[in-house]
Amino acid sequence: MNLNRKGKALLVLALVGVVGMAFRVSWNALRDVASAIGADSTAATLYPFVVDGLMALALLATLVLTDEGDKRFALKVLGTYTLASLVLNYVHGLVPELHGASVDWGRLADWDPANYALVLLATSLPVGSIYFGSDLVAKVLHHRPAPIPTLVANAEESTETMRNRSTADLTVSTPAPITVAPLRMPAPVAVDFLKSALPFKPVRAIAPAPVKVTAKRAAAAASIRPRRATGTVPVVARSARPKRTPAQLLDEARTVTAGWPAAKVTAEGIRREVHTSPANARMLRDTLLAERAATTP
Repeated sequence: MNLNRKGKALLVLALVGVVGMAFRVSWNALRDVASAIGADSTAATLYPFVVDGLMALALLATLVLTDEGDKRFALKVLGTYTLASLVLNYVHGLVPELHGASVDWGRLADWDPANYALVLLATSLPVGSIYFGSDLVAKVLHHRPAPIPTLVANAEESTETMRNRSTADLTVSTPAPITVAPLRMPAPVAVDFLKSALPFKPVRAIAPAPVKVTAKRAAAAASIRPRRATGTVPVVARSARPKRTPAQLLDEARTVTAGWPAAKVTAEGIRREVHTSPANARMLRDTLLAERAATTP
């Protein structure tokens, strides 16, 4: 049965009323427990909001968050604080002295280990509420809802519905396709018969007249030269330079450096003028300097 808007509103109001009354019952027990662990009257009054209020916040975060990890964290907080509230309400029912505030300060159980555990639980809930509540609020504020993919599905469904409806509304069936008979071409006529039937003779093919090459056209054709290569010439395409012997290199070096002073006879200068390698240039320099030293008196 589908509820209308008014029925849903009444259901929500009834649920809020039940939750409010349950909070009032739990508020009495948690206030007495807070007074027993040393809280003043104001702190004891606010203590139930710390525990049961975080439960409500965790429940709302569970409904809002869509990420699996965030939702699991909110459910853990909800379960932990629900269990803690249940334990403190249970202790309040077992210790009648808590009702009249006649119990010793910091005493929630007769057995010391149980008393220490209950006091630790009651005092750690406010600190945990600050930490977990801040984390839940941050997750809710940074939450980005995923896009709803139902719009595309609804559009496809409406398109399919309109298509089916349009097909069903047709009253006249589609006519059958018309078959067209193939067109037959006439049989070819013999060429000899056409030649005999023509009243005139066919014209002979005229050969094209030769083009005269003038001096101007010849000069224009001769002026067209192939373009030079602008890139680097490959090593294979380069012309091989004849390799000179050491004697030939020495003769060229003597000729080039004949008028040079001894200070100008260097390997770099010889290399530039003779166009040889640095090693050969150094060898030629040493040889020329040795010859000059031998001829100098």
